[in-house]
Formats: sequence, C-alpha cells, structure tokens
Amino acid sequence: MASKFSIPVAPIRGALPVLKPFRMRGPAHDALFAVRWLAAIPPKYLVAVVLLWPALAIAQSGVAAEGAFDKLIRWAPFLFTQGFLFNVLISVLAMALGTIVGAFVGLGMIARSKGLRAVMQVYVTFFRNAPWLVLLFIVLLAFPFQITLFGVTMPLPGWVKTVIGLALPVSANVAEVVRGAVQSVPSAQWEAAESLAFSRRQTIWQIILPQCVKRMLPPWMNWYAIVTMSTPLCSLMGVGEIISLTRQAMEAEGNAPELLMPFYGFALLLFLLYCYPIARLTRRLERRFAVKI
Repeated sequence: MASKFSIPVAPIRGALPVLKPFRMRGPAHDALFAVRWLAAIPPKYLVAVVLLWPALAIAQSGVAAEGAFDKLIRWAPFLFTQGFLFNVLISVLAMALGTIVGAFVGLGMIARSKGLRAVMQVYVTFFRNAPWLVLLFIVLLAFPFQITLFGVTMPLPGWVKTVIGLALPVSANVAEVVRGAVQSVPSAQWEAAESLAFSRRQTIWQIILPQCVKRMLPPWMNWYAIVTMSTPLCSLMGVGEIISLTRQAMEAEGNAPELLMPFYGFALLLFLLYCYPIARLTRRLERRFAVKI
C-alpha cells in the first residue's frame, strides 16, 4: 500500500537501455549429441541404407552396373581385411594409449599439488584445442624413423606415429572424463573414507574410482567411436589404411571417375556398420548408469 507521503520518481531520461539476459531455447550443449543422433536412427532404416546404397552409388556413377559391382566385389575382401581392420587396430591402440595416459592426467588434475594441477591443466587445454590433423603432422615430422635403445635399433613406422598422434588428443579428453567422474562422486564418500582412516590414495583407488567406472563408460565409448571415424586422416600420413588402399584399388582399375561413389561408398558403409552398434550400446549404457538424483 503506497504512503500518502511517497514521492513519485520520474524516469531518468537519457539512460541507456539494459540488455536482458539471452535465454537459449532448446536443450543445452550435449557432448554425446553425435552418438545420440546416430543411435536414434532405427535399425530398419540402417538396413535399408545398407541394401540400397550400392545400387544408388552405381546409378549415380553412370557406369554399367555389372562392371562397377564386379570390380567392387573383387576388391572388397582386400579392402576389408587389409584396410578397414587396420583402421580398427589403429583406433584400438590409440584409444588404449590415450586411456592410460588420460587416466593419470585426470588424476593429476585433482591432486593436492597446485603445480601438478597447473601442468596437467595446460596439457589438457593444449591437446583438447589442437587440430588432430596438425598434431598428426607434427608427430610424423618430429619423431625419427628409427630409435636405438641399449644398442638395439627399432624402426618407427608411420602407423605407430599415427597411433601416438591420435592418442594425444584422446588422452586430454579422457582426462576430462576422469576428472568429471571423480568430482561427481558425492563428498560424503570422501568424508566417510576419511573417518575410516583411509589415505587419499586408498580412497581414490578403492572407493572413488570403482564408482566412476560406470559413469566414465558411455563418454569413453563415445570417444572411441570418434577416434575410429578419425582414422581416415591416417591416409594423409601415407599409412596403408582403407582410404589409401581404396585409392590404390581405383588406380589399378584405371582410376575412372565413375568408381568414386561405389568404392568410397563401400568404405563409408564399413564405418557406419562398425560405429552404429557402438552408438546404440553407448546410449543404452548411458540410460542404465545414469545418476539418479
């Protein structure tokens, strides 16, 4: 209720308008958006794409169906065994190396030492924001072609450098996954471990990390799918993976432009058939291990 002695306040002229906070519509940014989008595709549509893609590719190429299909069938076993399986091997090794390094980096980011935390934060910030292709070129040029340890000379082929180059950004992202999972554990777990006279190392390894495995598994699988889909970058390094072998197979068949769609379409289908089940499993595990609040 306004008082009779209240003095009306006139608006101040010449004042600048205030910009109200911008409200974004829709869901917030989701790190697993790509995996959820791929996993949301019904399997029946995926089967239709698998069955119709060769015919569609051949129709767009303008070449005789028999000739293009016969050439693709002749090269398909070679491209799969010598090419695509090598992509899978590179992704597995890069993910394994990146996971090991990333786990220690992630634990270093929650260490008590401020200096150690600062060093790990610089490592994560640099490799998370560095382009993967640039890192591959740097590793390829910086590492020697062979190394000598204890008088034994060992070659360092290009695919090993590729594994190292892919493992660097993976380790930085896995470190963030580990740090986020550890910090998501309720503080009561730390307090209970401290009341039972557990050391910090025992608390992390015996109490905190076992609870983090379920929370880290979906984003970890998401990054493995990303690494697998990034392995075609190895073709620029001279590694004999599926893209490089596909280009060589097309050159062996006369390097006809009409073979682009069938051959590269076959490589696309292999990656789709491999990454789609991973995306579906990632989405299922995410729902199963979701933190109940």
